[in-house]
Amino acid sequence: MPVTESQGSLSVRSAWRDVPPIQVRQFAALALDEVPALAQDILREIRAEYPGLPVVLDDSGEPMALIGIRRALEGFVQQIAAAEGGRPCYPLEVFQEFGRGEGLHGRSLDSLQAIYRLGVRLAWRRLAEIGQQIEIPPPAMYELAESGFEYLDGLVDQSVRGYAEAAARQAGERLRLQRKLMELLLSERRGDPGADAPTDFGHSSGSRSAPGRPAARSALDERAARVGWQLPERVAVGVLLRPAREAVAPAVGQGVLLDMETEQPRMVVPDPDAAGRPELLRRAMAGWSGAIGPPVPLADAAKSLRWAEAAVRLMERGLLPSGEVLHCTEHTEALVLLQPEELIEDLARRCLAPLAHCGPAHGRRLAETLLAWLETRGGAPEVAARLGVHPQTVRYRLRQIRELWGDEVDDPDRRFELELVLRARRLRGELGRVG
Repeated sequence: MPVTESQGSLSVRSAWRDVPPIQVRQFAALALDEVPALAQDILREIRAEYPGLPVVLDDSGEPMALIGIRRALEGFVQQIAAAEGGRPCYPLEVFQEFGRGEGLHGRSLDSLQAIYRLGVRLAWRRLAEIGQQIEIPPPAMYELAESGFEYLDGLVDQSVRGYAEAAARQAGERLRLQRKLMELLLSERRGDPGADAPTDFGHSSGSRSAPGRPAARSALDERAARVGWQLPERVAVGVLLRPAREAVAPAVGQGVLLDMETEQPRMVVPDPDAAGRPELLRRAMAGWSGAIGPPVPLADAAKSLRWAEAAVRLMERGLLPSGEVLHCTEHTEALVLLQPEELIEDLARRCLAPLAHCGPAHGRRLAETLLAWLETRGGAPEVAARLGVHPQTVRYRLRQIRELWGDEVDDPDRRFELELVLRARRLRGELGRVG
């Protein structure tokens, strides 16, 4: 081939080196004279081959494709004429813009590269005719053809760069719009941005829509449409804990909205009970931990988020298992009993006051026996089997419980409160797990 790139410069070699400089200059001059007409012919052939090719005009009304073809031809001929010390003269911005256009319109680069190859073949025919006209040796012309395809690779590289820029820009814009959609969807007060009055676009039976509902629904519809997200009937909202080591975003699929920009990533799962959805999420979440809130109507997405956040807080405190993504519906007891901590503790102080004068170890054994009795409502043998102790030990403890609480252990409301606070103590690890 006549040219090769070495440390940013071109050097002549092989058969092309033997072509007298005067012939090289003559070849370049004739080729430059042909450029305007050749560019028109190439564009005409391309349009015939690809009739659906969009026509984009520059500010002067000239087709951008024609400008690109002309500049590419000029750049290649100038490279030939420069020979020693020259650089490939690529029309960078034009061909980057071609790539950006393909990316912004959702097309692949395959058709664009096919068009480039067609253009090179057409250009080569004319250059070959010029070479014959001034008697350039065939081996030198063969190398010139190879150089043309190398030059084509450079043009393709520019288009790929523009395509990648467009793809990155589109991906960033989609993520921004997706976060906006999630912000509106998970907001406690939905309405137009900046609206002061709370709005409601839910479909709860028997409830009236609050003022502003049409505007709120319209804003949600608009944001969902801009990211191509079909509004589901029900959703579940997840909150994730970042792994200790940097991890790639979970491959949750296009239907799941995912925001990785927050400290604790969040996701909105549409139709969480759909066939196959739980298994897909389980595989996608491998290596992550967090919680997915209960399925709720779309209008109540913020409620699902609150439960997921509550579960994550319990995970961080070691009160729920970590190392996986939990479903709140599978840990209802812990979420209900451990979440309102202040209320449960206040109730516990009142309900368990009779144990205040017992030693810690003895008080714990009595509390475990009381909980086992409340849960079984059986006699000493059943409670003993649950606790793994002798029935006589249980009878002794139950007599003490009667002395401490009196008739309260027969009152249904008191029994419920006692079981509530004792279950909460067990969930926190303050009582042994039995049964």
